[in-house]
Amino acid sequence: MGDGRAGNQRGMGLFGTPVILAIAVVAGYYVYVGVFRDGQAPSCSEAQQDCMKACRRTSTDQASAAACQSECQRKRDACK
Repeated sequence: MGDGRAGNQRGMGLFGTPVILAIAVVAGYYVYVGVFRDGQAPSCSEAQQDCMKACRRTSTDQASAAACQSECQRKRDACK
C-alpha cells in the first residue's frame, strides 16, 4: 500500500493553491464590477466597444457591417 508517494497526494500543494487564489481573485473582480458599475453610465469608449460588438454579432454582410461600424464611430464622436 505505501509506496512512499502518499505524502505528495495530500492537499493542493504548491501548484493548486495559487490556481485557486487566482480564480477567486478573478471571480471577485467580476462580482465587484457587476455590483458597483451597474448604476453608472458607460464611458464613450465602452459604449463604442459595445456598439462594435453588436455590429459583429448582427451584421451578416460587409456593407451592413461597415454601415454599423461607421454609425458607432459617429456616436463616439458625438459623445465627446
